[in-house]
Amino acid sequence: MAVLSVTPEGIYCEAGGFHIDPWRPVDRALITHGHADHARPGHRRYLCTGPAAPVIRHRLGQIDLDTMRYGEERRIDGATVSFHPAGHVPGSAQIRVAVSGEVWVVSGDYKLEPDGLCEPFEPVQADTFITECTFGLPVFTWTPQAEVAQDINRWWADTVAAGRTPILGAYSLGKAQRILTMLDAAIGPILTHGAIENTNEVLRAQGIALPATIRVTPDTDPKRHPGAVVLAPPSALGSAWANRFGATSTAFASGWMRLRGVRRRRAADRGFVISDHADWPGLNAAIRETGAERVLVTHGYTAQFRRWLETQGYDAQEVETEFEGESLETAEPDSAA
Repeated sequence: MAVLSVTPEGIYCEAGGFHIDPWRPVDRALITHGHADHARPGHRRYLCTGPAAPVIRHRLGQIDLDTMRYGEERRIDGATVSFHPAGHVPGSAQIRVAVSGEVWVVSGDYKLEPDGLCEPFEPVQADTFITECTFGLPVFTWTPQAEVAQDINRWWADTVAAGRTPILGAYSLGKAQRILTMLDAAIGPILTHGAIENTNEVLRAQGIALPATIRVTPDTDPKRHPGAVVLAPPSALGSAWANRFGATSTAFASGWMRLRGVRRRRAADRGFVISDHADWPGLNAAIRETGAERVLVTHGYTAQFRRWLETQGYDAQEVETEFEGESLETAEPDSAA
């Protein structure tokens, strides 16, 4: 019997009687992180890391939520589970499941490059590794974060000098806070969309240090914040919400900016290649470091990546899930001004 299998509800451990990041309501759900495609409403019991819990509670409301420390082991019926840093967003985890001496690891979403914001990725030894492959093609290789930060700040300063307001699109959990740590506040103030500021407040309350920001409200007068950059979720770009800032220059931060034509389809003036998911070298390095002989690939370029892994000697298979990875069209779930 396999340690984990895929059921209509999600990834399931029969020995432990639990699911991992299930997409339909279940009795017991182990959650890798707080993004909406992994932490969904409707489960009876939830288990996650302590650092992931505040955002999950913020998004899901009153739920029965228990937490574990990174590296702590817990016996759940016939399985032993532990959570290990995934480097994706604050509190994100890979979940290790051991049954009768066989070890499987579910990566959730992950990246290997340290970002100074979340817990760095930790390789976990496994017999079978379940990995995302959102960016599972060789074209996806990320520029070092420090270089991207220079490009963003140069664009900010140049846009202000040209008499326009720069608006940068980034997801409310993870990407937005990472970019905040990259911005040079000496250029001007940082204004934030309510969806992003709501998440900022949750993270600050748990002790995560973030630069000073100003929430945009219906009463916000852009003229009172000269030189400002505006950080907003992707859905706000080109919207009535953005029109209040007058003449603007828009940019989008995503790993998809590596592909020609994507920025044009997003109608953005600039694209910055930055992602909270592993790039091609990162995916391959993470898999090597697990020591796994069997690799199951989910959400992304699954067919291409599975074929590549087979050429490298792995027993590779595709697994169909309802995870979304980094979508250019993801709507933000939080209400905001």
